[in-house]
Amino acid sequence: MFGVAVGRAVADALHLPLDVLVVRKLGFPGREELAMGAIAGGGAIMLNEDLIAESGISDEAVKRVAAAERRELARRELAYRGARLPLSVKGRKVILVDDRIATGASTRVAIAVLRKLGAGKILVATPTVSRETKEALEKEVVAVVAVLVPEDFSAVGAYFRDFHQVGDGAVRELLGRGFGGS
Repeated sequence: MFGVAVGRAVADALHLPLDVLVVRKLGFPGREELAMGAIAGGGAIMLNEDLIAESGISDEAVKRVAAAERRELARRELAYRGARLPLSVKGRKVILVDDRIATGASTRVAIAVLRKLGAGKILVATPTVSRETKEALEKEVVAVVAVLVPEDFSAVGAYFRDFHQVGDGAVRELLGRGFGGS
């Protein structure tokens, strides 16, 4: 959950509350870094049907991947939030922070969830995003703000000196500092 560390930095810089929206990428079997879709809490799911059809992945395989990611999603939501209720976004401006955006599948699911929850204007902020994905996302939100938008987008980790995973304990600590605006 490197994204929570990035979100914490943005929230602190802007003196805003921080909350977490857990989204899980649905990776292709055997090629997990390639997204065939994404899921979020409340049953939100987005699939890249064209890519799935082109690859010949069966509906059963997609369901297996989605089921496994739903279990991990539920585990993380409990680990990060515990009994705390999420911040209400109804009618509020929201800055959706993503640690990096390649295909945009996870970001689109998060946008859909925020809209379902009644969010007002949504701005996406990220350290790096592919130009093609940035242009596509700009049609869905107020703006996409990125530090780097490389012409030739490659492996996401290449744009960070340190792209380590952030463990559950560190995520809880980052969220606990100002969670919900406290």
